[in-house]
Amino acid sequence: MRFVKGHGTENDFVILPDADGRLDLSAAAVAALCDRRAGIGADGVLRVVRSKVHPEAAGLADEAEWFMDYRNADGSVAEMCGNGVRVFARYLVDAGLAAPGEFGVATRGGIKRVRLGAAGDVSVDMGAPRVLGSSTAVVGGREYHGLNVSMGNPHLACLIDDPVAGLDLAVEPGYDRATYPHGVNVELINPAGDHAVSMRVHERGSGETRSCGTGAVATAVAAARAAGEETGTWAVHVLGGTVSVTFDGRTSHLAGPAVLVASGEFPAVL
Repeated sequence: MRFVKGHGTENDFVILPDADGRLDLSAAAVAALCDRRAGIGADGVLRVVRSKVHPEAAGLADEAEWFMDYRNADGSVAEMCGNGVRVFARYLVDAGLAAPGEFGVATRGGIKRVRLGAAGDVSVDMGAPRVLGSSTAVVGGREYHGLNVSMGNPHLACLIDDPVAGLDLAVEPGYDRATYPHGVNVELINPAGDHAVSMRVHERGSGETRSCGTGAVATAVAAARAAGEETGTWAVHVLGGTVSVTFDGRTSHLAGPAVLVASGEFPAVL
């Protein structure tokens, strides 16, 4: 099995080229690939498939040649991954499968327009966030209130007073199962200056990760709401670096580095 390893602010992925959609990728295979001791190690898998040959993306083939089949580290299927689509775009260009500039990528969350910058950053139009009310997370016995934000996948973004650096996110935070029947990504956020926040995140199906793209946008939504703003750019500091989120009144844009670090072959695990 050929693979490429990449990351966006240390949110890391195993990329599997599968243009013709021949891999029958099981949850066990994904978990084996993502195992940090016995596998390659990653927060998730990005399978690279031509949209026209994948049943979930065939209807999008006129708008995007390539479909990002994203799986969480435990093998579960996810709708969208903001850092993942940026790394996916970097791979397409470096592999000669897409021309530099702007192009569309098909995802389970719809078409995402990506652009590769001259400095190496990759930006993606993440669409308009949807705020669906509020809810609470429980971490270390403490209850934190936050916004229920949909980025095509579910988020609970909690702007809190306790320092996020001291939180224990080794255990999945508690949350309202009725509100999030399929699980939720939980962001814990501190203000960090003018239009800047620090964030830690526990991702459903992956645990705590060094960064989360959709989570960064949900985090910026919570920060902007608290500031009474609807437009502007926010710096989101995560464990793996910094990404920027821009709201223009119509949509949201996520930008940051996307790096390919290794390639090789892995024994078949299907």
